[in-house]
Order: sequence, then C-alpha cells, then structure tokens
Amino acid sequence: MSEKRDYYEVLGIERGADDAALKRAFRKLAQQYHPDVSQEPDAEAKFKEINEAYQVLSDPQKRQIYDRFGHSGLAGSGGFSDFSQGFGDLGSIFEEVFGFGGMGRNNRRAPRRGADLRVDIELSFEDAAFGTQEEIEVPRMEDCLQCQGSGAEPGTTPERCSTCGGSGEVQRRQQSPLFGTIVTATTCPACHGEGVVIATPCSRCNGRKRIQISRKIKVNVPAGVDSGTRIRLAGEGEAGMLGGPRGNLYVIINVEEHPVFVREEFDLHMELPVGIAQATLGATVNVPTLEGDSISLEIPPGTQTGRSFRKAGLGIPRLQRSGRGDLIVTVRLVTPTDLSEEQEMLFRQLAESMGDEVDAPRRGLLDRILRPE
Repeated sequence: MSEKRDYYEVLGIERGADDAALKRAFRKLAQQYHPDVSQEPDAEAKFKEINEAYQVLSDPQKRQIYDRFGHSGLAGSGGFSDFSQGFGDLGSIFEEVFGFGGMGRNNRRAPRRGADLRVDIELSFEDAAFGTQEEIEVPRMEDCLQCQGSGAEPGTTPERCSTCGGSGEVQRRQQSPLFGTIVTATTCPACHGEGVVIATPCSRCNGRKRIQISRKIKVNVPAGVDSGTRIRLAGEGEAGMLGGPRGNLYVIINVEEHPVFVREEFDLHMELPVGIAQATLGATVNVPTLEGDSISLEIPPGTQTGRSFRKAGLGIPRLQRSGRGDLIVTVRLVTPTDLSEEQEMLFRQLAESMGDEVDAPRRGLLDRILRPE
C-alpha cells in the first residue's frame, strides 16, 4: 500500500489555513473529482482522498492530533474511517457545490432583471464644455406587444410542463459506492426551467417572448463632461423577464480635440504665439476664448517664452458644481524668418549694440561676382 499523502498537500493549502480557506479548497476539488461528475478514471480514489483530508482538517481536535503526530496519530481513532454516519458540515458543502437537497440551484421562474446596455457618443469640445441634448437610437429587447410577453399566440396560453410537472427541474437518483443514493436536480430539458411549454408560439416573436426594437432616446448631457464620463439612464436598458425590472442604459462620452485649447480637468490651456518685439517691448494682444469671442491680454516688457498668464473663470464649467476653471495662456516666442534686407540690417545693428555676436551676412551670387574676395 502506498504511503498516504499529506492532507494539506491533498487540499492544496498551507498548514495555517483558516476554515474559510479549507472550505474553498474542498469545494473546488470536490467539484472537479466527484465520481458522479468527473470523467477521470481515478476520480473516485482522488475524491475519497480529498474527503478523508477534509474530514480530518475540518475537525479541530483531529487536526490538532494530525498536526502533532501526522497520520500515525490518527490510526485507530476513527478519525476518518467512518463515512456512513452523516456528513455534518460536509453535507452543507455538498449542497452548495452540487445542489443536493435543493440548495445552490437558480430559480429560473423568478423575475429576472433586464440586461444593461451601453452606447458611445462623440461630442464636440464646446458641447462637452457647455452641455447639450443628444438623440440616440438604441436597439434593445422588449416584451412582444402581440403576446404581451407570454410567448403564446393571442387566444392561447402556455401549458404546464408535463415533464417536470411545472417545477422547472427534474430529479435524478444515482447510487454512489461512497454515499449511497444521491439525488440531483437539473433544469428541465423540456421547458428549460420555465415550468410551462408553449404549444402555439406567438407568430411575431416565435415564442421567445421578446423582440428587438430600436428606440430613440434623448440624452441630456450636463456641462463639464469629458471623455470617459458615464451617464446612467435608469430603466432604459432591456426589458426584464417574468416581471423583472428593466436594465439601465449607460451613455459613454467621447470628446473631440480642439484646435486651440487643451483641457486639464476643468482648466483650459493654450499657447499664444508672440513676436520678439512684442515680448521685448510689451504689447496688448487678443486671446480667443471657448465662447468664440476674445479678450485682451497685457504682455509686459521682457516676457520670456514659457511664461503663463491665468484668466480666472474662463475654463470649463465644473461638472454638477458651480463655477468654472481657468484659462491659462502660455507665451511662445516666434522667431521671424524671411527678413527683408532692411529688417536684417536693423537686427544686426541691435545685436551689435547689445554686444551679441552673430554670423556674417550671406553674400549673394551677384555680390560675389562684382566684389570677389
């Protein structure tokens, strides 16, 4: 006879595992190796080993003996030899795992909530900032109007299932060498758990009780939404089953980029091109706003590139709150190109007066011919 494996190894748990971890491990392995479920050739032997390990480790006294003395400490103590005297807590676990005794099964005849739906919409930068109303078209499952959700042709009614007697499930008895007679309950294959069958299906929904219908729904988009904002429309999802409530509709916002502004939370950022002369001597410039008009901005003398100016209250309205963010304008100096000869001469004079070294002017073809070096 081969040597017994360590019980903790059998269940795949640590020695200090608590009762919850012990039960979880047993449930998982019992589902996998129960002889009436598993197709593996050695399932019965493995299940017996798993069962034996659990009976010992789930009993505090036996677990203490096993932890101190191992398998030899349990020899002759009846610690795991008698499987026929009831299962105690083990039986409740079987009910949870396999549905014995009516536990653990889904009630197919209970009202069921309808499915949630999702629709993505794309908004302009301005509509997201100031709010708008959008009309969307949503295909969703609804109760068939012709049969009022019964699935039966008008003038007829669903009939009680003769296979399950209206219970929605059928029972199967099996003889197990370990546990004797085992009764399992499964969903009735004739009525699929509904308890009734439809002899004359509705001609519109073909007995499915629901049909897909496209509905136009208006969505009020509040000011201040951004990409990823989720708007919940309660009860605008699919219809429930057997009188269950409708699901919800979730509208996900995607916002287009703006050619000028960049959003950061509720603040707006923009770059303002400023000429060297304006930055050096100072100037008053016009700055665009999200509303479409412009405001005046004072550029003080000696302004450097990268300097920012904040205009309070000209950003994005705060979502579901009062007030707005700010407009932050960052200066970007623009170096002139394609200077005329006069402009270049003036720049050279300025550089000379400031002591800045610059490259010599480039000589044109005609100048090199008339005045060769």
